[in-house]
Amino acid sequence: IVHFDTIDMNTAWFQSRYDKVGPGGNGKDYINCPMDKDQYFAFVQALLEGQKTEFKEWEGTPYFDGCLPIEVMAERGVETLRYGPMKPMGLTNAHNPSVKAYAVVQLRQDNALGTLYNMVGFQTKLKHAEQVRIFRTIPGLENAEFARLLAGRFAAAERLGQAPALPPLTTAFGALLNHITGGHIVSDDEPGKRSFQPMNVNFGLFPPVEVPKADGKRLRGKDKTVAKRHAITARALADCRDWLG
Repeated sequence: IVHFDTIDMNTAWFQSRYDKVGPGGNGKDYINCPMDKDQYFAFVQALLEGQKTEFKEWEGTPYFDGCLPIEVMAERGVETLRYGPMKPMGLTNAHNPSVKAYAVVQLRQDNALGTLYNMVGFQTKLKHAEQVRIFRTIPGLENAEFARLLAGRFAAAERLGQAPALPPLTTAFGALLNHITGGHIVSDDEPGKRSFQPMNVNFGLFPPVEVPKADGKRLRGKDKTVAKRHAITARALADCRDWLG
């Protein structure tokens, strides 16, 4: 995740693929960073040579379809990425329309304020320092600053010899962390067995919340769903503020 104000918009530009307007979009919903052929091949080579984190013994199923690390895709062929998450089709460089990019890195808005952008399809097992070094070779991201709140807080606690203060389960941080680290495991008194299924954060990961009744009336259907999500979000924001101190 990249801080928007560190992206060089003299190189990058806003555009959705084929100018397609998605739900709530305007046809300019992505930031695009272009690469020529030499830049692309140098980037792929850096991915292949970059230092990766090692899997733990218990990580028996490291990947799942549709979420391969970019360096694993690069290992499958030098052109794989430009036919996958870095494909240039449907995009025209606003700064140089006559020159077709060989590959394009896209970033999607990640928060309501538009201050954070997520690199699309860039799951990775590269070590953090390698991520920074390699991703800053992408045109437009030479001076990029990457957001890493949760990892930063844990690293600081480790350096100080303290136990990390885990985010509350009622927050997006805590709900997803709980799922990743064991929330899917069935206890001895529960029937059946659930395997770990990677997923993005969603409302189903949050603990239940009491939905206030509107004017004493019982909510149903869509109204109940909307009220429930508003209540979960309000609780998450309040608990996250307390956690952040």
